[in-house]
Amino acid sequence: MSELNTTPQTDTSGQVPPTPLRCVTGAAFSGGLGFAMYSLMIAIATTFATKPIHSNNPMVVNIGSAVRTLVVGVVALGTGIFGLVAVGLLALAVQLLLQQLNKPKSINLPRSKDTGIAEESTNELS
Repeated sequence: MSELNTTPQTDTSGQVPPTPLRCVTGAAFSGGLGFAMYSLMIAIATTFATKPIHSNNPMVVNIGSAVRTLVVGVVALGTGIFGLVAVGLLALAVQLLLQQLNKPKSINLPRSKDTGIAEESTNELS
Protein backbone atom coordinates (compact mmCIF):
# COMPACT_ATOMS: atom_id res chain seq x y z
CA MET A 1 0.00 0.00 0.00
CA SER A 2 2.23 2.67 -0.91
CA GLU A 3 0.45 4.82 -3.39
CA LEU A 4 2.49 6.64 -5.95
CA ASN A 5 1.86 10.31 -6.45
CA THR A 6 0.53 10.40 -9.99
CA THR A 7 0.14 14.10 -10.48
CA PRO A 8 0.91 15.09 -14.05
CA GLN A 9 4.14 16.98 -14.45
CA THR A 10 3.97 20.11 -16.52
CA ASP A 11 6.64 21.10 -18.97
CA THR A 12 8.32 24.16 -17.48
CA SER A 13 10.85 24.58 -20.26
CA GLY A 14 8.40 26.49 -22.49
CA GLN A 15 8.78 30.23 -22.17
CA VAL A 16 6.03 32.79 -22.59
CA PRO A 17 6.92 35.19 -25.41
CA PRO A 18 7.27 38.83 -24.37
CA THR A 19 4.47 41.22 -25.20
CA PRO A 20 4.54 45.02 -25.13
CA LEU A 21 2.06 45.07 -22.23
CA ARG A 22 4.21 42.72 -20.15
CA CYS A 23 7.29 44.83 -20.92
CA VAL A 24 5.61 48.09 -19.93
CA THR A 25 4.24 46.51 -16.75
CA GLY A 26 7.68 45.21 -15.82
CA ALA A 27 9.24 48.57 -16.63
CA ALA A 28 6.75 50.36 -14.39
CA PHE A 29 7.42 47.95 -11.54
CA SER A 30 11.19 48.19 -11.97
CA GLY A 31 11.04 51.97 -12.30
CA GLY A 32 8.98 52.17 -9.12
CA LEU A 33 11.50 50.09 -7.23
CA GLY A 34 14.31 52.19 -8.67
CA PHE A 35 12.62 55.40 -7.54
CA ALA A 36 12.02 53.92 -4.07
CA MET A 37 15.68 52.94 -3.81
CA TYR A 38 16.73 56.41 -5.01
CA SER A 39 14.61 58.00 -2.28
CA LEU A 40 16.13 55.61 0.25
CA MET A 41 19.63 56.48 -0.94
CA ILE A 42 18.98 60.21 -0.56
CA ALA A 43 17.57 59.66 2.94
CA ILE A 44 20.56 57.54 3.97
CA ALA A 45 23.08 60.03 2.56
CA THR A 46 21.30 62.93 4.28
CA THR A 47 21.28 61.06 7.59
CA PHE A 48 24.97 60.24 7.29
CA ALA A 49 25.77 63.86 6.41
CA THR A 50 23.88 65.30 9.39
CA LYS A 51 25.39 62.86 11.92
CA PRO A 52 29.17 62.99 11.75
CA ILE A 53 31.37 60.38 13.38
CA HIS A 54 32.54 61.60 16.80
CA SER A 55 35.84 59.99 17.62
CA ASN A 56 39.46 60.95 18.17
CA ASN A 57 40.67 57.60 16.87
CA PRO A 58 41.61 57.86 13.16
CA MET A 59 40.95 54.13 12.66
CA VAL A 60 37.33 54.53 13.81
CA VAL A 61 36.81 57.52 11.53
CA ASN A 62 38.30 55.66 8.54
CA ILE A 63 36.26 52.49 9.09
CA GLY A 64 33.09 54.51 9.74
CA SER A 65 33.48 56.53 6.56
CA ALA A 66 34.24 53.35 4.58
CA VAL A 67 31.09 51.65 5.91
CA ARG A 68 28.98 54.71 5.12
CA THR A 69 30.41 54.86 1.61
CA LEU A 70 29.70 51.16 1.08
CA VAL A 71 26.11 51.48 2.29
CA VAL A 72 25.35 54.43 0.02
CA GLY A 73 27.22 52.73 -2.86
CA VAL A 74 25.25 49.47 -2.59
CA VAL A 75 21.93 51.33 -2.55
CA ALA A 76 23.09 53.45 -5.51
CA LEU A 77 24.05 50.28 -7.39
CA GLY A 78 20.57 48.83 -6.79
CA THR A 79 19.02 52.09 -7.96
CA GLY A 80 21.06 52.03 -11.15
CA ILE A 81 20.25 48.40 -11.89
CA PHE A 82 16.51 48.89 -11.47
CA GLY A 83 16.67 52.06 -13.58
CA LEU A 84 18.55 50.31 -16.39
CA VAL A 85 16.13 47.38 -16.32
CA ALA A 86 13.21 49.79 -16.62
CA VAL A 87 14.81 51.55 -19.59
CA GLY A 88 15.64 48.21 -21.24
CA LEU A 89 12.10 46.91 -20.83
CA LEU A 90 10.67 50.10 -22.31
CA ALA A 91 13.04 49.78 -25.26
CA LEU A 92 11.96 46.15 -25.72
CA ALA A 93 8.30 47.21 -25.66
CA VAL A 94 8.99 49.79 -28.39
CA GLN A 95 10.88 47.20 -30.44
CA LEU A 96 8.04 44.68 -30.13
CA LEU A 97 5.49 47.32 -31.14
CA LEU A 98 7.55 48.26 -34.19
CA GLN A 99 7.89 44.59 -35.15
CA GLN A 100 4.14 44.11 -34.88
CA LEU A 101 3.46 47.19 -37.00
CA ASN A 102 6.02 46.22 -39.66
CA LYS A 103 5.04 42.56 -39.79
CA PRO A 104 4.44 41.66 -43.46
CA LYS A 105 0.93 40.64 -44.31
CA SER A 106 0.64 36.96 -45.18
CA ILE A 107 -0.08 36.38 -48.85
CA ASN A 108 -2.55 33.63 -49.62
CA LEU A 109 -1.06 31.38 -52.28
CA PRO A 110 -3.41 29.39 -54.53
CA ARG A 111 -3.88 25.85 -53.28
CA SER A 112 -3.42 22.75 -55.37
CA LYS A 113 -6.69 20.92 -55.92
CA ASP A 114 -5.24 17.44 -55.39
CA THR A 115 -3.14 17.97 -52.24
CA GLY A 116 -4.57 21.12 -50.69
CA ILE A 117 -1.03 22.42 -50.17
CA ALA A 118 -0.20 25.96 -51.17
CA GLU A 119 2.26 26.13 -53.97
CA GLU A 120 3.86 28.90 -55.95
CA SER A 121 3.10 29.20 -59.62
CA THR A 122 6.00 28.35 -61.91
CA ASN A 123 5.00 30.49 -64.86
CA GLU A 124 8.17 31.58 -66.58
CA LEU A 125 8.49 34.05 -69.39
CA SER A 126 10.54 32.68 -72.27
